Amino acid sequence: MRVAWKVNESCNPEQVRKGQAPDMVGFQEIGCHLVFDIKMDLTRKARFVAGGHTTEAPISATYSSVVSRDSIRLAFLIASLHDVDILSCDLENAYLNAKCREKIWFEGGVECSEDAGKVLVLVRALYGLKSAGASWRSELAQSLQDLGYESTKADPDVWVRKAVKSDGYEYYEMLFVYVDDIISVSHRVKDCIEEITAFYRAKEGSIKEPDIYLGADVARFQLPDGREAWSTSPRTYVRNAIEVVERLFEEDGEGYSLKSKVKNPFPTGYRPELDVTDELGPELATRFMQLIGILRWAVELGRIDIFQEVSVLSQYQANPRLGHLEAAYHIFAYLKKHLDWGRLVYDGKTPDINESHFNSKADWTEFYGDVVEELPPNMPEPRGKLVTISAFVDANHAGNVVTRRSHTGILIFVQNAPIIWYSKRQNTVESATFGSELVAARTCKDLIVALRYKLRMFGVAIDGPANVFCDNRGVVKNLSIPESTLLKKHNSINYHAVREAVAAGIMRVGKEDGETNLSDLLTKTVSSQKRWDLCWHFMW
Repeated sequence: MRVAWKVNESCNPEQVRKGQAPDMVGFQEIGCHLVFDIKMDLTRKARFVAGGHTTEAPISATYSSVVSRDSIRLAFLIASLHDVDILSCDLENAYLNAKCREKIWFEGGVECSEDAGKVLVLVRALYGLKSAGASWRSELAQSLQDLGYESTKADPDVWVRKAVKSDGYEYYEMLFVYVDDIISVSHRVKDCIEEITAFYRAKEGSIKEPDIYLGADVARFQLPDGREAWSTSPRTYVRNAIEVVERLFEEDGEGYSLKSKVKNPFPTGYRPELDVTDELGPELATRFMQLIGILRWAVELGRIDIFQEVSVLSQYQANPRLGHLEAAYHIFAYLKKHLDWGRLVYDGKTPDINESHFNSKADWTEFYGDVVEELPPNMPEPRGKLVTISAFVDANHAGNVVTRRSHTGILIFVQNAPIIWYSKRQNTVESATFGSELVAARTCKDLIVALRYKLRMFGVAIDGPANVFCDNRGVVKNLSIPESTLLKKHNSINYHAVREAVAAGIMRVGKEDGETNLSDLLTKTVSSQKRWDLCWHFMW
């Protein structure tokens, strides 16, 4: 292991503090300490950490990105799409592989053994420094570039390199990097990981097919037709989260427990905006925010069935009431009752699309000219199989009975894999259902444009426009029939933004019955039967 500091034998700590050490001018003194932790899998961990919060460093030297969550979902889909393997590894003491970007020194303590009491200058990016993450990312990036990988413009922590399988199939092998956790997607994943571990040591036992990543359980899943695809599940995370809540009840000592007979995430008829129970004090308000954070991560990992309720409750974090806290407990009770829900399968099979939903003969030239989708000028050459994008969009018009704001719900698939889910209150009050549905359609368009850009920058070829399913007949008519006119002028921006996207071939809009619109789950509290009827289409 590389030593994180070097000893300056020419001076002592007091001389540096008094400015009597010329070679230490400009250096900042910090404190360091040991941190002990027990991880979720009960492994013990100790780390020597710098007190970087006391230093001043420019933002340009401290910013460090990580791979986005939808990129990780695409990783599992791409592996299924190209019929290649996935291998993960966790690099050991990653930050210490990078040079320290700051001028830092500290006085050695007893934990520094023979260097105790000496002036120690940091030469490595010790954990705790503001610049440590950026230093490590820069170090790793240089190594990956030396191996022939290129960072993608859509997600700088996704790296691609041209590859060819033995049968001549061309695609891009990929690396997905989350600080020191790396996922390799390739037909020769072992070789790809060994190339990296030639530069950096991997933690013992970490090179394997992923079984857990960012809190989600990962496994191969056999589909009904015998094919295999990768899957992720939040089950372990949710189970641990429930245990956390039940421990809080034990600490409170008030005999409270999670209800056992719970059919839906919210109690029947509950509306958070009408809650007039007592406001929470600082301690319980903090607990409420903690619970919302846990629930939001459960949603990110796959519990899409609670997304709308969590989204609504999240609006009250600034001033939560007792009823809001009890509603959060009710969601945890629902999760305990339905613990095994939430497995997402990243099936690379092309979906069957009913063409009768769409107006394939529409000619938009008279209205928008020869508008076409703008392709990224620097995108890599697409390789491998084509993918189809499908989206379900819905809005709950004036769903909030106090503010009368509507709620947007969007669920986007690539092939048969759910990749993006969105549930959020709209920023404006719409006077009619048509307006709220059009706002939702415009939001969906923005998400689709971003997803198409990302796929192209990953080298994935897209098959035609995205198929968008909406249950509002008026919106579908306006967005699929060129001659259909807008009667409400205040909706004109959304109207033309989406229609031009349709004209450019970015998307096409078709009618989907409200009973089968999957995004209905993300806009309102539905019955337990309808929740199941919608969820089984994409949650296993």
